[in-house]
Amino acid sequence: MTRVAVMGSGSFGTAIGMVMADAGGDVGTWAREPEVAESITKLHENPQYHPGIELPPSLWSSGDPATVLKGARIVVFSVPAQTLRENLALWKPLIEPGAILVSVMKGIELGTTKRMSQVIAEVAEVPDSEVAVISGPNLAREIAQRQPAATTVACTNADNAQELAAAATTAYFRPYWTPDIVGTELGGAVKNVIALANGMAYGLGFGENAQASLITRGLAEMSRLGAALGANPMTFLGLAGIGDLIATCTSPLSRNRTFGENLGRGLTVDETIERTKQTCEGVKSCQAILDLGNQNNVEMPITQEVVNVVHHGMSPRELLGNLMSRDLKPEQGSGAA
Repeated sequence: MTRVAVMGSGSFGTAIGMVMADAGGDVGTWAREPEVAESITKLHENPQYHPGIELPPSLWSSGDPATVLKGARIVVFSVPAQTLRENLALWKPLIEPGAILVSVMKGIELGTTKRMSQVIAEVAEVPDSEVAVISGPNLAREIAQRQPAATTVACTNADNAQELAAAATTAYFRPYWTPDIVGTELGGAVKNVIALANGMAYGLGFGENAQASLITRGLAEMSRLGAALGANPMTFLGLAGIGDLIATCTSPLSRNRTFGENLGRGLTVDETIERTKQTCEGVKSCQAILDLGNQNNVEMPITQEVVNVVHHGMSPRELLGNLMSRDLKPEQGSGAA
């Protein structure tokens, strides 16, 4: 039985913990709130994030990181991306040597523009081969309801990738593995920003043409950044690319899509943050993603406009107007953006 630690008992942390417990693992989650830990362990429910969903009796939780991390072969990090570095520095002495360290966070670190796997490798002082990523069209609520879903498991070490995939395989959750950790992470991070823009379009009352156009051009934006950073272009046509992009841009369960929708309907950023209550990684990471693009001479017009709305007070209607008035360019090839 594989011993798994999930550091975070929020919406997705609880869901992935449930998956790995259903797959036969001995799974413990770390919860910041004592009442959440107690509810998961004793009542087999996380009422704060997944009310009404029965969790496996084998899934337990604790507020003590040492208890959760003890003996863990697989450690999954499911905390807000911008808090990873600080938390991991505290947890590092408690992690078992040689453990597979897994990111399910979909963000880019502000200031450093590092992907989450890079932060893990740096802070935990482990080789890249011990760091993995899980990403795909994985809306937490649907997974918690045990609805069918597929995902991408990425690791440069094929054995670790396959071990992690096996530890997360159930009748309702199917992983595929890849060595392309760069493309997998970029897909997960950039799609949140595109979902914000798509939500704004929907909130403004625009229809399927506008949304399909934003999703498609968002995929092009994501792919250009990936190419500049050495990702496999086929990754963006898979689960971690177009799959996750579609789910996040179109589902009312998507925090980023919902956040953008609220902005499109006239709420301010602060009002929307107060209403959503949960971490919206696109809002947190859009500036870092734009910085990463600028560092690599990649034009990212949708990301730029989202940053203008979220951080500089531009209206969602101006965002769409600016995108529609850009210079005409070829759809593919040199100069296309």
